[in-house]
Amino acid sequence: MQALLDAIAAMPPPGDARRIFHGRGGLHPGCEQWTLDAYPPVFVLTSFAPVDEGQLAAVGDALRARWAQLAPGELLHWVFQHRGEALRLQGRSDTRLMAGGVPDPHVVTEGGLRFRVHVLSGQNHGLFLDMAEGRRWVREWATDFKAREGRGARVLNLFAYTCAFSVAALAGGAAQVVNVDMGRGAIATGQQNHRLNGLDGASFLAHDIFASWGRIARGGPYDLVIADPPSYQKGSFVAAKDYARVVRRLPGLLAPGGHALLCLNAPELGEGFVRGLVDDLAPPLAFAGRVPNPAAFADVDGGRALKVLVFRA
Repeated sequence: MQALLDAIAAMPPPGDARRIFHGRGGLHPGCEQWTLDAYPPVFVLTSFAPVDEGQLAAVGDALRARWAQLAPGELLHWVFQHRGEALRLQGRSDTRLMAGGVPDPHVVTEGGLRFRVHVLSGQNHGLFLDMAEGRRWVREWATDFKAREGRGARVLNLFAYTCAFSVAALAGGAAQVVNVDMGRGAIATGQQNHRLNGLDGASFLAHDIFASWGRIARGGPYDLVIADPPSYQKGSFVAAKDYARVVRRLPGLLAPGGHALLCLNAPELGEGFVRGLVDDLAPPLAFAGRVPNPAAFADVDGGRALKVLVFRA
């Protein structure tokens, strides 16, 4: 785990929420089980394999030593989460507060925007750090659209989770964002995120997307449709079979010249999977490019990494 310890020793002062170490990308042999994230003021260490107390002690010593350099006299806060295979298959994780505490509410920043997170419960902490470039793309797209068209864009945010894409779009000048997600708790956090940033223009539908196409379509046509579904969520969405049900709806949802941002974080499904669905089921859409992932999430195999693909009607 030396590469992880080296990353801690060199990490910069805290600022925006971000990934510090990405062993999962395979660029650090022997460290594939480890990730380390900063949700200031809290560090979150995650292991995808069993660990012993000696390993945790080594990480704790490294964090304390670096924190003493970065913030002399300030208390270190860090959390450990174990996501071993057995726990993952059960949709569970084992989370421990290792030192310090966690603010309540816990609010972090990204590009000047504020988001509420929860690092002590569940595997998803409220803000997916690997999607930072996707959110920046949406914000810049909305800004460019308003400058070009003289009006704010109408945006549909499917599988909205805590509505971070919506916050980015409205911050960029979008006029309206419709957020749809069946998770009422996530939608409630999304509403808080909009209030944190003083943003209006969003609506929130806590509905099953596949049972709500009529209502969703009535809000269109949309200048941008965003789809960031889970790769596998038993009983609600399995990308390999259900993504097609989203793609075939895109031509009827998009305004002429509109864009679709289609995201997929299933390692077993490459970029060609999404592009093939669009070619077959939404031929009016043309592939316009792939948004790069944050540098901190570099991967030895781009096909297994997060895919954020742009299409234009």
